Amino acid sequence: MSDPLARRTRIKFCGMTRAADIAEAVALGVDAIGLILVPASPRALTLDAAVILRRAIPPFVTTVALLRNPDEATVHAVIRQLSPNLLQFHGEESAAFCASFGHPYLKAIAMQHQTRPLSEIAAEYASAAALLLDGHAPGGLGGQGLSFDWARATESVPLPVMLAGGIRPDNVAAAIQAARPYAVDVSSGIEAAPGLKDSGKMRDFAREVRRADQIP
Repeated sequence: MSDPLARRTRIKFCGMTRAADIAEAVALGVDAIGLILVPASPRALTLDAAVILRRAIPPFVTTVALLRNPDEATVHAVIRQLSPNLLQFHGEESAAFCASFGHPYLKAIAMQHQTRPLSEIAAEYASAAALLLDGHAPGGLGGQGLSFDWARATESVPLPVMLAGGIRPDNVAAAIQAARPYAVDVSSGIEAAPGLKDSGKMRDFAREVRRADQIP
C-alpha cells in the first residue's frame, strides 16, 4: 500500500498496573492501554484500582477494560465506574452477551487448537469492533506469552484483526510482516515481572513496530 496511514500498525499495551508505566506508554505514542479485571490474572486490578489508573490515561488514548466470563452486573459496574472506551471479552462469552451492553467491544479468540475459520468467527461476532487473536488455548488465560501461527491471521475477514500472544520486541516486526494486522497487543513481552513493565522493552517494542511499518 502506498498510503503510510493505511500501514500504521496500532499498538496496545495490556496489563498495566502502574501510572508510571502508562505515562511511558503514552510518551511512546501507544494507541491503547489495557486494564485487566480478571482476578485469576497476575496483572489483575480491582475495579477501584483500575478507576484510579484510568485517570493517568489522557484523551485520545483508548482505555480497554479486559474481562473474562463476567456476569452482567460486573460488566455494568465496569462501564459505569471505569467508563472504558472499549470492553475486551477474553473468555467464552457469546456474541449476544458481548453485544447486550450496547458498548463497543473487542472479542479475544483463543487460537491454540482453533479449527474454525476466522471468517466464521467474524460472522458470529459481527458486532465486535475487532477480533483479537491470542495464542492461548480455549478456556485458558491470555497474557502467557504463547504464540500461534501468525499466517492464520491473514484470512480476509470484515473486522479489524489484532495480533497477540508471544509477541516481543525481537519478533514483533516479523509478526507484522507475516500477518499485517490492524494492531498488535503485548503484555508479558514488555515486562520485567507480571504487571511491571520494562521501559526499555516498551521503547524497543514501539520502535520495532514503526520499523516494520516502513518495510514494503
